[in-house]
Amino acid sequence: MGTLHLVRHAQASFGADDYDRLSARGQQQALRLGEYWRERGLRFDAVLTGTLRRHAQTLAGIAEGLGQALPAAQSLPALNEYDGRALIAALHAAPPAVDTPEGYRQYFRLLCDALAQWMAGTLSPAGMPAWQDFHAGVHGVLEQVRQQHAGQQVLLVSSGGPISTAIGQVLATPPEVTIALNMRLRNSAVSEFSVAPKRLMLQTFNTLAHLDAPPYADWVTHA
Repeated sequence: MGTLHLVRHAQASFGADDYDRLSARGQQQALRLGEYWRERGLRFDAVLTGTLRRHAQTLAGIAEGLGQALPAAQSLPALNEYDGRALIAALHAAPPAVDTPEGYRQYFRLLCDALAQWMAGTLSPAGMPAWQDFHAGVHGVLEQVRQQHAGQQVLLVSSGGPISTAIGQVLATPPEVTIALNMRLRNSAVSEFSVAPKRLMLQTFNTLAHLDAPPYADWVTHA
């Protein structure tokens, strides 16, 4: 039986004008994950990623830490994140500044509300697909893994939205639980599915074993 390793991108530049790039801490997180896997002799048979810059930079850091050539990555738009600002704007709410703890909390309260309405079909954010299409895109990627990579080690680098959607599909969770899973995913965290020809099974969720040592105690981030 193979394993699908779903990695949420390392820390991006939340609150900056350009979110879609790794912070200095994010670059360290990605490199450390690759080093951790190198120490354990892990090798990958296939690599899937979204098309966002933070996905590519996370994958590059992992590859550097692994110290080995990875299979050519397949870039899939279905693994790209939803647009959080478009979701909040669809509520006719101005995104709060996230330079204070209260602003940060308010942003994610609004985001959770918008996600619930988008998933229910009552909110149509500008420039975004319907939830059913987003959901179907993630399902298609999982079917591809199941059909083409059973028995293999597969690396998937994406974002919290697609990864929580994938987990929600495997566990058949209701929308509110899928949103809660999304909000818990940490930067560079690994979740694992066992891959068999007929189904996928969740084995681990949101793990940071590569940061589980005193030198990395302050490397754990969420946004």
